[in-house]
Amino acid sequence: MPSPNGETRMADRIGPTARPPGKNDGTQSWESLLFCHWRFDAAVLRPLVPESLELDLFEGQAFVGLVPFKMRDIKPPWLPQRWAFNFFETNVRTYVTYRGEPGVYFFSLDASSLLAVWAARIGWSLPYHHATMTGSQQDQVHRYQSHRRGGQGKHRVAFRVQDPLGASLPGTLEYFLLERYLLFVLRGGAVYRGQVHHAPYQAWTAEVLDLEEQLLAAAGMPAPGRMPDLVHYCPGVDVEVFAIERVAKKEASR
Repeated sequence: MPSPNGETRMADRIGPTARPPGKNDGTQSWESLLFCHWRFDAAVLRPLVPESLELDLFEGQAFVGLVPFKMRDIKPPWLPQRWAFNFFETNVRTYVTYRGEPGVYFFSLDASSLLAVWAARIGWSLPYHHATMTGSQQDQVHRYQSHRRGGQGKHRVAFRVQDPLGASLPGTLEYFLLERYLLFVLRGGAVYRGQVHHAPYQAWTAEVLDLEEQLLAAAGMPAPGRMPDLVHYCPGVDVEVFAIERVAKKEASR
């Protein structure tokens, strides 16, 4: 898709997988990740994404992801391990490029830690919301449940992990959806980029058994009205987080 100035760039989907040089800004583990994806018409999402970011399409199709998971052992480099903290998170996202770099644009992120919400809003300008969240597993059925505090937006999902796929291959839809190491946000009208580094996801197929979903509608999208088009699972990865940096000066946004 061309950018607002008519420019189209080929996305570099391998470069962002490399670890950035220097020290990280913190470490954490992501566990029991469920990736639910719906296909969307790009015209539906375009008004919801800043103009300066191009929608990243796979074979002409846009995707929206709902990703609940467990955040474990979150800490900056200077914090002793015994003080690392844990919480649940669910993000709603789509995929974008900026100047040939593919990444994630978050419509919302719900977290069960108020401290994490404050830190991410102040430090990263990310649209975090405080929510009451739970997760459990019984008889091979995983469950996540979330209810946003003081506002609209909740979800409940039950799912069963199925078959191992391993690491995704470049060029596949799984790689396009899962292997994302950059995020883009606007702060004061400027584009900022954040980066994470981790081993490739070891993906599994999964089956959603039950779903109540309000977070997409809360972000301004029409409710899909159906089960996800694609569902994947990953047991977990250890993650390095690097600070956001400005990659452009003032940009027009919607």
